[in-house]
Amino acid sequence: MSVVTDTSLAAYTTLRLGGHAGTVTNAVHTDEAVAAVRKATAEGRPLLVLAGGSNVVIGDSGFDGEVLLLRDRGVEVVGEDASGVLVRVSAGEPWDDFVAYAVANGWSGVECLSGIPGAAGSTPIQNVGAYGQEVAHTIEAVHAYDRIADETRVMSPADCGFGYRSSVFKHDDRHLVTAVDFRLARSAESAPIRYAELARTLGASAGDRVPMRQARDTVLKLRAGKGMVLDPEDRDTWSVGSFFTNPVVPADFFATLGEMPHWPGADGTVKIPAAWLIEQSGFPKGYAGDGVAISGKHTLALTNRGDGSTAALLDLARTIRDGVRARFGVELHPEPVLINCAL
Repeated sequence: MSVVTDTSLAAYTTLRLGGHAGTVTNAVHTDEAVAAVRKATAEGRPLLVLAGGSNVVIGDSGFDGEVLLLRDRGVEVVGEDASGVLVRVSAGEPWDDFVAYAVANGWSGVECLSGIPGAAGSTPIQNVGAYGQEVAHTIEAVHAYDRIADETRVMSPADCGFGYRSSVFKHDDRHLVTAVDFRLARSAESAPIRYAELARTLGASAGDRVPMRQARDTVLKLRAGKGMVLDPEDRDTWSVGSFFTNPVVPADFFATLGEMPHWPGADGTVKIPAAWLIEQSGFPKGYAGDGVAISGKHTLALTNRGDGSTAALLDLARTIRDGVRARFGVELHPEPVLINCAL
């Protein structure tokens, strides 16, 4: 492990925002990461774990403690049969590298999650999803260090409590995810296409399968068009992706809102696209704050234009949230994890 002091956390987040850390520890092996967490817990010291930094907003005051960077890598087949493979992915493995590897090897199930920034170990925390797939569809187990019990656990999907962009890990630092097991099918074709925009772009119908490489390439093209594929030269990609989740409301409340795009949710609820609510509330693409702005490509992405601050970003988020509430009576909730800051 390597340790550095007085380092700006902006270097470790896709927003390129965040103040300084007390120390930054770089762990390239799982046992190093577990040892660092165990030691910090025993000593009662604050510890922040970061991998890809793609789903966190860190306050301008930074983090006055130890920041642990997960940099372990690896993809290993730990089980297989005629129909599929069980693949164990280290927490620090860049997510899209794993997706590209899976597609190249003819392992189907995560191809529509192409282009998502961050690391594999972060995906169960958020139950990452896009274009009709989410990691909960293929996760068979999450390996994690339990800092309260001081033991390593293998957690089933039921243990993980997966929900819409949530899990037991999201707002609780009890567990350090060290690896994730994915059950993937052996197939040259994608999983059934579930997302309407992707189906239209592919010239397919819902439920169709297409060549897996075609699915990946099409998703990457769609994401790039929305500024959702990282590009250091494109400020529209200096974001955490979607800043707000799509609100899920009771059906009887939805009936009072009038005509608008929507999808059926679980247990009779209705899911409303946050981007549509934001635009209809007077916040178009490019709507600017102080050094920050809504992306020029996608209404759900709040971006750092190069001279922004976390405070300015959250001011913009509050303005949008309050405007949507005033217009529709619907509450927007942030998707990223907020560290030493609040909305």
